[in-house]
Amino acid sequence: MRSSKQMMELILTYAENDERIRAVGLNGSRANPNAPKDVFQDFDIVYLVSDMKSFIEDREWIDVFGKRIIMQTPEEMSMFPQTLGGRFSYLMLFTDGNRLNLTLVPSEEADKYCKEDKLTVILLDKDDCLPEVASPTDEDYWVKRPSAEYFADCCNEFWWVTTYVAKGLWRSEIPYAHEHLNTILRPMLIQMLEWKVGIEQDYSVSIGKSGKYLEKYLSEKEWQELLSTFASGSYEDVWSGLFAMVKLFRATAEFVADRFEFYYSSEEYEKVTTYLMHIKNLSPTATEIY
Repeated sequence: MRSSKQMMELILTYAENDERIRAVGLNGSRANPNAPKDVFQDFDIVYLVSDMKSFIEDREWIDVFGKRIIMQTPEEMSMFPQTLGGRFSYLMLFTDGNRLNLTLVPSEEADKYCKEDKLTVILLDKDDCLPEVASPTDEDYWVKRPSAEYFADCCNEFWWVTTYVAKGLWRSEIPYAHEHLNTILRPMLIQMLEWKVGIEQDYSVSIGKSGKYLEKYLSEKEWQELLSTFASGSYEDVWSGLFAMVKLFRATAEFVADRFEFYYSSEEYEKVTTYLMHIKNLSPTATEIY
């Protein structure tokens, strides 16, 4: 596997030798002084270029970065909405394990690029014309204090969707139940845990995408409770995961509400939990819910 130094030298050497590339920027975890360092860190690189079309029409130039296992060009895919405007990206995983996310940005967007993400490091500026970029910081990703309304919405969404999971399990529709458990309930739980971390860390940390750094900030007990919400493929295990999620969400929501002096409805929790238990014990041949 090529070292980080070797990869960076390759990226910069190519840029230095190609007149169409006017500047190079680094984003992502490698620009974040607080991100853990490991062998899976991507190289999130931006080439500010003077001729976008030539970089897209003739693609042999990307072969210089190494042999690839797989590549993706999201801006050409019908599956994903295009979000980069006039920009274009080559996402490449190489046979030595390195991964390069290379984004081409028109040089006329240089000022915009330099201001849109505080996790930006300018590696090369051939024309010495880019605006000054402050030292990289992940503060844009730090936990933010919620409003009372947003907190209430998070609680309501969580309790409301628990009933969908229960319905899916009673109907023996485990894909449906799993989807609601993991794509709707879990983000609400992660959000609540994020607010708790924010309170305890004075809103000066990020829990990372999908809460990937939560283990660092939760107690061992809380972490184990969170792990118990990840269900396997059995119906009983999904029920267990649901109730584990309910327990952890309730405790965390009460903590957050107390610290922020927000209203928290214990009645909503009690009514919904009673309903969930009723559905769990409901006969699979029932013709009425009550």
